Amino acid sequence: MAYRKFDTCFFERYAQLTLETILGENFAGLINKDRPDLQKEDGTLGIEVTRAMEPNKYSSNQLLKELAGMHIKEEYKADMECIVQSGYGYGLPGLNYIGLLEEEYWKLAQPLQRIITSKIEKVAKGFYGKFNEFGLYVFCRDLLDLSQVETVLNYTLLLQDNLDLRFSNLYLSQTDTLYVCNLSDNFFSKGTVSRVQAYSVPDNLRRDFFFKSLGYK
Repeated sequence: MAYRKFDTCFFERYAQLTLETILGENFAGLINKDRPDLQKEDGTLGIEVTRAMEPNKYSSNQLLKELAGMHIKEEYKADMECIVQSGYGYGLPGLNYIGLLEEEYWKLAQPLQRIITSKIEKVAKGFYGKFNEFGLYVFCRDLLDLSQVETVLNYTLLLQDNLDLRFSNLYLSQTDTLYVCNLSDNFFSKGTVSRVQAYSVPDNLRRDFFFKSLGYK
């Protein structure tokens, strides 16, 4: 079967759909471009989309090429066929499998703190241009709990301290949860719990995001 050329647009579209659907119309006007990946044409908002995964976790994920002979539940067979045809499987309910094209996306991933450090350095140097507000959207293959999210938030706040160009929001996206972290100031006295909001992303929405990100509907 011939696969389409690998690119990251699937995930950038998936991020846009997640933001618009979960957080509202402020994200409806985002355009998929580059540096950063999602932008408002009026320059009010730019969001960089990336991914993070511990290298030693990669080998533990079930890859599509390992599925031969494995039993797939009847209710998921149609979705599995979509993974085979598209090369992507992120977000489909009930499945942990990685499509062959998606596999390349995660192979290039860095651990979470390292990728955040790199992106903060870039935004501070003007690599992503000048927008009124910047956001960083990170797909996380490893599951995070609230305490881990707070640790990442605190780490990010410390790195951004006293920077003129900086991220105002950090979006940590797991398959079924979107964590939104407020980075708009570095007043640590406010604590971190009040800066984090967690949004559930149910099965039906994830399936919808998957097909829309592929351009199927």
